[in-house]
Amino acid sequence: MMFLWTFLVLLTTAYCAEYDYGAYDPTRDSFRTGTFPDGFIWSTATASYQIEGGWNASGKGESIWDRFSHTPGKVDRGDTGDVACDSYNKYREDVQLMKNLGLRYYRLSLSWPRIFPDGTRAGGVNQAGVDYYNNVIDELLANGITPMVTLYHWDLPQALQDRYGGWVNETLVEHFNDYASYAFQAFGDRVKFWLTFNEPKVVCDNGHITGEHAPGIQDPTLLTGYRAGHTLLKAHARAWHTYDLNYRQTQGGKIGITLNLDWGEPRDPDLPADVQATDRFMQINSGWFAHPIYVDGDYPPFLKDELQQLAQANPGINSLVFTPEDKDYILGTSDFFGLNHYVTRIVANRDIVIGPGQTFRDTIETTVAPEWPRAESTWLYVVPWGLRRLLKHIKTNYGDPDIYITENGRSDSDVQPPIIEDTERVCYYAGYIDEVFKAIYEDDVKVKSYTAWSFMDNFEWARGYTERFGLHYVDFTDPNQPRTPKQSAEFYKDIIANNGFPEGADVTEMVNDMWGECRGSGTVGIGVSGGLLAGSLLVIALHVVHQFVVLP
Repeated sequence: MMFLWTFLVLLTTAYCAEYDYGAYDPTRDSFRTGTFPDGFIWSTATASYQIEGGWNASGKGESIWDRFSHTPGKVDRGDTGDVACDSYNKYREDVQLMKNLGLRYYRLSLSWPRIFPDGTRAGGVNQAGVDYYNNVIDELLANGITPMVTLYHWDLPQALQDRYGGWVNETLVEHFNDYASYAFQAFGDRVKFWLTFNEPKVVCDNGHITGEHAPGIQDPTLLTGYRAGHTLLKAHARAWHTYDLNYRQTQGGKIGITLNLDWGEPRDPDLPADVQATDRFMQINSGWFAHPIYVDGDYPPFLKDELQQLAQANPGINSLVFTPEDKDYILGTSDFFGLNHYVTRIVANRDIVIGPGQTFRDTIETTVAPEWPRAESTWLYVVPWGLRRLLKHIKTNYGDPDIYITENGRSDSDVQPPIIEDTERVCYYAGYIDEVFKAIYEDDVKVKSYTAWSFMDNFEWARGYTERFGLHYVDFTDPNQPRTPKQSAEFYKDIIANNGFPEGADVTEMVNDMWGECRGSGTVGIGVSGGLLAGSLLVIALHVVHQFVVLP
């Protein structure tokens, strides 16, 4: 009898000890209505290689993504960005679609090799490329749309990769600064919002560790990725100081960097090992680049331990350590916090002894809740409340900065007939935007913008055109590349027009009507919650006890 009761207690408490992150929580997940602050920025975004096409047009140089996508087996279906959305020729049409959305801001990126074909100032300026970006910027402004410009969205000139090995070589710090300085000089009279780099962690991880992205370097030791990150931080700081010293006073703009930050929750919040593993997860996925820029000019403690371990295991490598001068130079080099967010994970500790070929990263295990809907991208799960918690984390840990959300979005598949009634994306934007609203008004986070990724379907890197994030459908099989607004475009247009979800507005009533199904509180798409499962286990256990004991 004692054994059975012990079994009952252990069975139920063992399950209940792990917090149920998948179940609908009416306090956390409820819909809050209202309008965003006056002047809140609603934007969409794209990147040069993903939309422009014209890969070798009018003097443009080759980029690492041109080379990578032309290498067999690197991109799904052999897709390339040679034509992409043909925005090199269709930018005026795109601007009219933006105007129809009611956009007042648009985030785009410049193609470095379209301006400097061999990546260097000494190699000469491609005037046709400069003219193209002048035309795009002028077209945006003529239609009341403010450009937000990213200098580097992954398309490094191939000549710099061939000559120096790319971002692992700190020679690129000065070459990037030359390019950035030229962009400030050429476009800064009209561009007042600059981002140096888009998602440097992805550049390091996917481009220099897994090899999934250009330039396709595979290095499971992590060293190449960390070396690239070291250079990227120095290049960012160099460009920020160049703008600050030489252009800010006359041009009056802002400059920063946009980081992709994931959010992690401990699998068991009461288990110190899981809490510590989650802290390590956050140091890698948030602190790698944010900590040096916003905290103290240096890597967070866990990454410093990791780098020291790698240096000991690989004698002769250059030590990736910032000098006191480096730290002073890097700290504070952002006028705001640029944020791309897509990923939330449940984190647990892996109690292992680090062996050959392993790093401290191997002590972290990540999972997802079975109830979380997955997008077409295998890594992308829909967890709106993760964004709110991340925003509060940034406020608390990085000096309460102004936060500009520069990407957030959901993928669907490339199918026929095309997905135009994209209800799942509508749900996605409703949920995530409402969590931003809560962060502003309930957590006092200074969020200044929300940017939907992306304005239209485009070349989705190694996935080619098999995944679609766009508010507008692009028919890549038609030489004219026609664009068609999806349901989510009309929904986002209504949010922009209403500056959120005011009481009585049609868009607010629409969200109210669909909220239950969108957030998992209705009868559609609900998994077994922790409470229900624990209750079921209790009933089963009591039944087992009843088989052995006749209760009075």
